[in-house]
Amino acid sequence: MRNIDVFKRHLRERRAVKIIAGIDNFDIESVRNVTKAAQLGLASAVDVAASEEVIKVAKQNTKLPVFVSSVEPFKLAKAVQWGADAIEIGNFDALYKQGMEFGADDVYEIALETMTLTPNGVFTCVTVPGNISVQEQIELVGKLELLGVDLIQTEGTKQGAINKATSAQEFLNLAKTTISNTMEIAKHTGIPVMTASGVNADTAPLAFAAGASAVGVGSAVNRQETQIAMINAVRKIIGSIAYRDSFRRDLYEANQHLLVK
Repeated sequence: MRNIDVFKRHLRERRAVKIIAGIDNFDIESVRNVTKAAQLGLASAVDVAASEEVIKVAKQNTKLPVFVSSVEPFKLAKAVQWGADAIEIGNFDALYKQGMEFGADDVYEIALETMTLTPNGVFTCVTVPGNISVQEQIELVGKLELLGVDLIQTEGTKQGAINKATSAQEFLNLAKTTISNTMEIAKHTGIPVMTASGVNADTAPLAFAAGASAVGVGSAVNRQETQIAMINAVRKIIGSIAYRDSFRRDLYEANQHLLVK
């Protein structure tokens, strides 16, 4: 089974977890640590910057599918040649800090050009800007669905993406917009939705409850100071999802017991 097929299965089971090293992270040691943490923490995929060296390091340190993020179609096409298992238009957080803006038309044009340059069958994810209206997001997703995009990623507002959350309350505040965007988009598309921005062990179950099939986790993992701390952060997220599934099974069994009575 190909790496990306395992990720697709996790999507269908609504338990996929993608660990994000960063669209602007070209620090080889950092990428190596994040990638190893994703592997050892039992995540579903890792997401790295569009660089041949970065992709090589990621592939050497994990058997997980490697997503490559960029907003440059040519770089995404090259990433496929360099061994990327999936490509992603986004993540935008780091680019907002540089003063860049992305509207619905911008994202659609990037997606169209990217899919023209890449071979058929390449797994493609597109981030929908969180700073445009919900109606614009829904309309953009409809157009992306017609293009054949495989996965939609949501995010919070641009202002929220720039903030560096540290406490549980800050993560919840950051996550609430992307979770509400997930809820709205999931109701209007057949494409799986991945929730990103402010996702950690506390907010991941809320994203899945809102209709997500996956979560994208960046700061909660890659800002940890040690490899062990990164692995523990990933495992806490996986554990929070497993607890959710266990609760659902227990609830189902309890209901079945009541029906038998």
